[in-house]
Amino acid sequence: MTAHIPAVHPVVAEVTGRLAERSARSRAAYLDGIRSAADPARPARTALGCANLAHGFAACGVSDKLALAGDVTPNLAIVSSYNDMLSAHQPLEAYPAIIKAAVGEAGGVAQFAGGVPAMCDGVTQGRAGMELSLFSRDVIAMATAVALSHDMFDGALMLGVCDKIVPGLLIGSLSFGHLPVAFVPAGPMPSGLPNKEKARVRQRFAEGKADRRELLQAESAAYHSPGTCTFYGTANSNQMLMEVMGLHLPGASFEQPGTELREALTAEVGRRVLANTALGDSPVPLGEQIDERAVVNAVVALLATGGSTNHTLHLVAIARAAGIELTWDDFAALSEVVPLLTRMYPNGAADVNAFHEAGGMAFLIGSLLDAGLLHEDVHTVMGRGLSAYRQVPRLDDGTLSWVDGPKESGDTSVLRGADDPFAPDGGLRMLDGNLGRAVIKVSAVDASRHVVEAPARVFADQAELQAAFTAGELTGDFVAVVRFQGPRANGMPELHKLTPPLAVLQDRGQKVALVTDGRMSGASGKVPAAIHVSPEAEAGGPLAYVRDGDVIRLDARAGTLEVLADLAGREPARPSVDSSKGTGRELFAAMRAAVGPAEAGAGVFGH
Repeated sequence: MTAHIPAVHPVVAEVTGRLAERSARSRAAYLDGIRSAADPARPARTALGCANLAHGFAACGVSDKLALAGDVTPNLAIVSSYNDMLSAHQPLEAYPAIIKAAVGEAGGVAQFAGGVPAMCDGVTQGRAGMELSLFSRDVIAMATAVALSHDMFDGALMLGVCDKIVPGLLIGSLSFGHLPVAFVPAGPMPSGLPNKEKARVRQRFAEGKADRRELLQAESAAYHSPGTCTFYGTANSNQMLMEVMGLHLPGASFEQPGTELREALTAEVGRRVLANTALGDSPVPLGEQIDERAVVNAVVALLATGGSTNHTLHLVAIARAAGIELTWDDFAALSEVVPLLTRMYPNGAADVNAFHEAGGMAFLIGSLLDAGLLHEDVHTVMGRGLSAYRQVPRLDDGTLSWVDGPKESGDTSVLRGADDPFAPDGGLRMLDGNLGRAVIKVSAVDASRHVVEAPARVFADQAELQAAFTAGELTGDFVAVVRFQGPRANGMPELHKLTPPLAVLQDRGQKVALVTDGRMSGASGKVPAAIHVSPEAEAGGPLAYVRDGDVIRLDARAGTLEVLADLAGREPARPSVDSSKGTGRELFAAMRAAVGPAEAGAGVFGH
């Protein structure tokens, strides 16, 4: 490990200080709450009545019953998003048995405490089910709380991977912040059809030059086995964030499923959490671990890797669950000084396996630490200090250990150090203007397209835009306004199906851009897109007043989003598509009514 730790970059220090000052009251209230819930003298279950405790271990074997009846054996909860429809979560089926065995050998007990739902945005793209996607994060948070609510546990292991699942598990866990918690990843599937080739076939299909059979063959060659999808979208951004926040073991994020090292890491994380309980050697409560420094580290790493724009929602919601008031302005300030260090699809041709092979998280974290862009003095599941994450895991004759990671990138077309970045800033920018506030990811957008000024074409949803594209109606330069896609309107679905037709038009030489109060996810690509516009149209935001032909100027350089028309005196439009019923959407009416704005994390808790 490196002994010398450089001083924290002044902007990182300034943002962290402002964040701590802004959050002082809410953070203190949160810490008071979790500290009052902790009793370091004994496990919580010893306060249960005999009938309660008997229910809690009735299904255990004799030895575990004897252990849990006493007051010295720690008990860990396992909460999992396993299902075998989704490739990323299918490997989790075997994890509880591995964890239980390792924890038992180390002198503890582990119980499967509960499952949480896991839906896939890749399956629900363009379907009604996508309108449940963002709200599933808060459902998962509540399901996690239910799993931990029995006062039976001294720590917890969260098994989850994709999109809303990891943020939901973490938000739910933070409501039990007096417990130590670690996350257990599944790892990416082996590389299949290159993402660039997959995108080419998608574009050909959008133009009518490829049929459904060819498209399905391409998609199946890209998504082909158990494990996480290999492009750098929200799922893999989740894994990166859990590692830089110290919630994974070092090097665990991108080790592929089915390997001996993957199994050894899964066993070891159980032992680590056991040691981090109040009954162990080095207590590390989750709520103390996820502090302002850890949150800033997460934002820095997101920017440095060109990660998913979904985390401008999720990290805000996660921080708020810990009493920390993260804002989009914090993202913007950090983005100005954090360089872009990776090129992974959609910000490049490589996938996460290539990133991992080039040096991965150990090199990335080490480089950011050396540049003073990360706080080193943080708690992790490995103990105090992020320098432990400069190391990589090794398995020698069945024994797991960590050794120093690479000092140089193995492939500078994929991964670089902070002294030789792909770009001087993080590629994620905030836009502000008379259309509201928005987020734009420019790391995959050519610099010549960072400013677009053109007439608006207004659409009720992505299907309407696709129909206009198919009919050949989208001629000339234009800014597509796709509105009533925010959390209050219809749950803020991901609008990933907009990318192929808009990319086709852009490749034909048209100047195009997208402005929407919906989401575009970590798969957003080369078309300039102002997303998460807040306030949303359903909440009376300016997007509701825009009409076809109004000139819109999206300027990613200046950070502005303006309509060059007088909206005064106009009547607001109303949604023309009913998104209130079908595919379970009627069950989420209360959440649509209660949800907060995108800037506050688009959640239903305490906004």
